[in-house]
Amino acid sequence: MKTSLVHKVPKTLLNKGTGFLDGYTHTLNPYTGCAFGCSYCYVRQMPVSLFRQEPWGSWVDVKQEASQVLAKELKRAKTKGKVTIFMSSSTDPYQPVEYKEQITRSLLEVMAQHPPDFVLVQTRSPLVTRDIDLLQKLGNRVRVSMTVETDLDEIRKQFSPAAPPIAGRLRALKQLRDAGIPTQAAIAPVLPSSENFAAVLRPLVQRVCIDDYFMGDGSEGKRTRRLGMASLYQQIGKEDWYSPEAYKRVAERMKAHFAENEIWISQAGFEP
Repeated sequence: MKTSLVHKVPKTLLNKGTGFLDGYTHTLNPYTGCAFGCSYCYVRQMPVSLFRQEPWGSWVDVKQEASQVLAKELKRAKTKGKVTIFMSSSTDPYQPVEYKEQITRSLLEVMAQHPPDFVLVQTRSPLVTRDIDLLQKLGNRVRVSMTVETDLDEIRKQFSPAAPPIAGRLRALKQLRDAGIPTQAAIAPVLPSSENFAAVLRPLVQRVCIDDYFMGDGSEGKRTRRLGMASLYQQIGKEDWYSPEAYKRVAERMKAHFAENEIWISQAGFEP
């Protein structure tokens, strides 16, 4: 699918952390829209997508001059107290357009100069490794949360064909680990995976976060049900994985390789 780009200068960038992300003072989205267009993305059911009249994944708004806006807002926010940032809540900060536009990199440059108390970088893209130099400057004030919903790329292709292959994400986790960047694997949402999943992740991360549609879409699974996810599971013969109980299967498998304090469930795993 071809992605149409619109360049806009935002009035504001930092939004108040609310709902699922109320543990953060702010959320930060370098783009509006997301070219990865994952089938299960809860943002499909939010006003930013519904009012657009274009298919989710087919358009991206690029926030030009974002670094100047962030520099002012971050300075102001820091005078009021602790600043914790979730980047990003409704787009992937390292989607393909970032290769050229480098909006996310420009925002990290601002944060490296004026560090918030904490920033979580949520992505499913190996492009995050390009910015290891800036992530290192943030030290323990940053955590990269790499989405790895499954270890089976054939499953990834069924649910998010435009997203980066699983192997590339695992290589990225290794690079981040080797560079000393705090990281976690976010198994979110839980997709069908193999019994080997935990063994694959164990050498790469000290922390896994497991989340599903029912805990993590902000509406107890209602948004995801409206997306018709159940039928997609039926098509591939994996109905048993579309259940509020499925995450427990993954958690049990993780326990064979990870300590209890390395396994986090839903909201707690994304907290600062």
